Amino acid sequence: METSSRRKFSLPVVISILLAVVPLLTTSLATAWAVNHESMLRSWPFEWWVGVTIVLTLASSLALTPPTFLALVYGYFVGWASLPLLFGLNLGAIAIIYGLAGFMQASLIRGYLVQVYPQTAGLLRRFQKNEFRLIFFAKLSPVLPFAITNLFFAMAGARFRQVLIGGTLGMIPRTILAVWAGREAQNIRYLLEHPNEGLFTKIVLIILIVISTLGIGYFFKDKNE
Repeated sequence: METSSRRKFSLPVVISILLAVVPLLTTSLATAWAVNHESMLRSWPFEWWVGVTIVLTLASSLALTPPTFLALVYGYFVGWASLPLLFGLNLGAIAIIYGLAGFMQASLIRGYLVQVYPQTAGLLRRFQKNEFRLIFFAKLSPVLPFAITNLFFAMAGARFRQVLIGGTLGMIPRTILAVWAGREAQNIRYLLEHPNEGLFTKIVLIILIVISTLGIGYFFKDKNE
């Protein structure tokens, strides 16, 4: 019986690993494709980018295309006009991931965790009391994987409204930074191979990472919740 339970619980673990590894492969393939088809992408009308965004929303929810990587590409080819598309992509992908978590029976997984690791009950209670704060700081970070963090929030029982609002506010700074970096780039190959090039970009990235780390760290240090 215990072996059977462990096998059932191994599914989310395997999925999390795939969500972390797959983007590395797809990003490399997408980079090569974008470099070889730069002239074609530059000729696309805005309406085509809208259609592509719908497809990429599904791809991002499945961890195939990281939104920050897409923001660099959109910034390079579309410029500031791509921001509404990118915000819509992020929100759509969050909604899809939230729906997938329900399909995976997140409540049963939480129950299993509490049964096997009783200490997680306290963490889940504290998360539910501070979910907006933790979601915001996690989405602010440009290094935490998009799909994994959203899946974690859904599995932990975060309310959909909190995930949308906190995720939106957190993603705005890093999305704007990525679009700006893409817009300022002179060469698509160099941009995608060196996404953090430039002193200003590096400083802002460090600031976002520090703020995000401090915010998340405060959650784990706060024992009074």
